[in-house]
Amino acid sequence: MERFICSCGAPLTFESSHCALCECDVGFNPEQLAVPLNQQGEWAYCDNHAFGVCNWLRPLASSNTSAPRCQFNRVIPNLTLPQNLMRWTALERAKKRLLYTLLCLELPLQNGWHNSTQGLLFDFLDDERSQPDAYPGSFVTSGYANGVITLNVLEADDVERTAAQVELRRALSHVTRPFSARVGALLLVALDKTSHVYGDFSRLFGDETIDYGEAMRVYYEQGPPANWRSTFISAYASSHPLEDWAESWSHYLLIEDGLDTAFSQGLLDTNPKDWSTDKRLDVWTTDQSRTKRDEQEQGRATSIHSLLRRRLEKSSRSGCY
Repeated sequence: MERFICSCGAPLTFESSHCALCECDVGFNPEQLAVPLNQQGEWAYCDNHAFGVCNWLRPLASSNTSAPRCQFNRVIPNLTLPQNLMRWTALERAKKRLLYTLLCLELPLQNGWHNSTQGLLFDFLDDERSQPDAYPGSFVTSGYANGVITLNVLEADDVERTAAQVELRRALSHVTRPFSARVGALLLVALDKTSHVYGDFSRLFGDETIDYGEAMRVYYEQGPPANWRSTFISAYASSHPLEDWAESWSHYLLIEDGLDTAFSQGLLDTNPKDWSTDKRLDVWTTDQSRTKRDEQEQGRATSIHSLLRRRLEKSSRSGCY
């Protein structure tokens, strides 16, 4: 994440709505990818700003009072229930950070309201675990299907999310992880299964048509293979090719965000966006600590970058997805 600066010179965060120095209102401008100035003029806050969950700006003349990235929501948590405003806030921040990264990667995205066949929508849902009195007997699993990413609101709970990470042996537990993993599933669905790009995916990650339910049953009963560290980014990635892709994609985004942050904080002399994929991976995994697993990580990240660029080239010709 890059650094944001108010027009008065004071530092701002990605989620800033107010400058503590000059006391002006600020917001994120999705067209300029910055938090530039106050809302006066042609910009206004999203309606969700009133709940404290969004600082993105929308065109003042727009008939839609939601910011572009809030328009990706289909279902939000019931805000009359305990802790749901706090959970929604955490989920919205993670969602917008992911969408910011995708914007920086120049990945074209449309919401499902504008494009019902190739667009994306989010459902943030409760179940008995988060709201036992309101939803007794219910169970919501996070996942992706038919253009909709469903996230259990417990993904916003640090304790619950970390417990799931330990149980499933995932590489990451940050709240952005379920978002990035599900967007990875969207990218995979968008691939033309007859293209050489999909062939590259299959050679690297394996046959994604292997029965998912059976693969997960075996993983839960037997655990990962003993040598998973020499082949996979995480133990969970060994459970099925789809999870291998999701874990690898999430880690690739972590690398992109980490290097972007390092450059914005003055820890790198040149912008990583101008580097080759090999150089980014060389910096991320230093020669002094390089292992066989690092080489596997580099190979996966390089391949993911290649898949990403090819998908971008195709989507720029056929329109946003």
